[in-house]
Amino acid sequence: MTSVLYDVPGPRAVARNRILAVLTVLLVLGILGFLIYRMAVTGQFDPQKWYVFTFSAVWAGIFKALGNTLGAFALAAVLALALGFVLAIGRLSEHAWVRLPVTVVIELFRAVPVLVFMMLLYYGLPVLGVRMDPYWAVVLGLMAYNGSVLAEVLRAGVESLPRGQKEAGYAIGLRKSGVMRFILLPQAIRAMLPVIIAQLVVTLKDTALGFIITYPELLYYAKQLTSQQGRPILQSAFIIGGIYIVLCLILAWVAKVVEDRTRRSPKVRGIAPPDAGTDPRLHDESTVTEVIAMQRGAGRFDAGGMPPTQP
Repeated sequence: MTSVLYDVPGPRAVARNRILAVLTVLLVLGILGFLIYRMAVTGQFDPQKWYVFTFSAVWAGIFKALGNTLGAFALAAVLALALGFVLAIGRLSEHAWVRLPVTVVIELFRAVPVLVFMMLLYYGLPVLGVRMDPYWAVVLGLMAYNGSVLAEVLRAGVESLPRGQKEAGYAIGLRKSGVMRFILLPQAIRAMLPVIIAQLVVTLKDTALGFIITYPELLYYAKQLTSQQGRPILQSAFIIGGIYIVLCLILAWVAKVVEDRTRRSPKVRGIAPPDAGTDPRLHDESTVTEVIAMQRGAGRFDAGGMPPTQP
């Protein structure tokens, strides 16, 4: 038996896959058990190793560092998305004098590591007589790198759409800006939303690089905790790492909610008619004009295939 993409495994293949799955689970459990055993032997579960986390001042410091991390991430994410849109539109321009410089900027920002950006802004600018706060060095470094990556993501999303989408927009009288705004970008964003969210997760985790330029975020505070009584190195890593994991899970959940609401949005699904026969998008013979008019809120169509006239 075969499917469209691959051969369906037979009984022997199914049995082999189950055996491999069981062995993999046993291997992972064995590794985790060994790590827990070594931690117990070396006294990592001793109360004195966790003693520092019994103070409210320590948790107040953790929450303050968390606020600094989220503050840098929030602004960097917004600026990176805005920069990504601008660079993506410039990269898709039909004018070489716009497209070529934007391409150079994108490739330059993508090639330079985020940490190098931050260090240039924080340590390099003072050589020129300009001092920058660590917060802005972190934000601008994250904006430059992630904005260039998001620009390529959006460009790939637009170019993956059928060429007829753009031609149909020109055919109904839309300008280039209208075609990009009403037809191409909305579809590209929905198609590339998982990649965009994944890049935002990378942005969140890259805020940890700010500790190298003394920005007081979570990792910087964790480094300070390791100098306390008992040197709780692994304990601090577990606490701070757990916070990062929770933040990434929350961001993934928000992305899932946004994606589900986008799919149910009237701009995507149109206005649900009493019967499916009046929705032009459900029929192959419908014209592109009818579909776009429905997506832009023109409502259902009459029997002649035209939107109803407004009173």
